[in-house]
Amino acid sequence: MRVIVVGCEYSGVTTLIDGLMAWGDERGIYHHLDDHFTIPDSQHLEPVDRAMMLNLTPLLKERFQRFQLVYHLRLLHLFDHILLGGFHIEEEIYGPHYYYPGVPTIGVREYEPEMPADTILVHLTARADVIRTRMQQNPHSHTLINDGDIPMLLDKFQQKYRESWIKQKFEIDTSALTPAELLQQFLDRSQPHLNTRDLLTRLAEKNP
Repeated sequence: MRVIVVGCEYSGVTTLIDGLMAWGDERGIYHHLDDHFTIPDSQHLEPVDRAMMLNLTPLLKERFQRFQLVYHLRLLHLFDHILLGGFHIEEEIYGPHYYYPGVPTIGVREYEPEMPADTILVHLTARADVIRTRMQQNPHSHTLINDGDIPMLLDKFQQKYRESWIKQKFEIDTSALTPAELLQQFLDRSQPHLNTRDLLTRLAEKNP
C-alpha cells in the first residue's frame, strides 16, 4: 500500500502508522516509513539537530520543507509499500502558520497529480476536547500546535482533505478509538481503495 495519513497533531497519525508497520511486519509486508515532516523531525534527528532545525530562518525552513516534499514524492514511486505521515497536506497547513509566516510559498497540493494513482489518503480527525486532553495527558517532546489553534487546525485539515485531488481517500474519527480499533477501521475501510495486488493479498489472508 501507498498511504498518506494526515490530521491535526494528537489525532492519531503516528499511532496508525505504527500499527500499520507492525501489521505489515507480521505478514512479511515491509513498508518504507517517513513520519518526519513536522519541524523539528522527531523520527531521525538528535536533540542538537532538532534545536538547529527550530532555529532556522523562516526562508530556510520553507526551502527545506519544499525539498523534502519533492524527494518523498519520488519515494512514492520507488516503493510499493510506503507510509507517509502528514506529508504535503500537513505542510500546507502548518508551514504558513508556524514555520514561515509571510514567506511566499508554492501550492503543495499541486504535487498530487504526480503521485501514483493507487495512493490512499487517510484523514484522521477527533473532537477538539479530545485533542486537548491527549495533548495534556501525553504531551509530545515538542508540541507544535497551540491550544487556541485546535478548532482552526481541525477545520483546515478537513478543508484540505476535501480539496485533495487524490481519488482514493476516506476519513476516520479517532475520538473514541483505541489503537487496535483504529488499525482495524483502517483495514476495513481501505479495502475498497486497494490496488489489485494489495486486495488479493488482503483477501488471501481472510481465506487461507
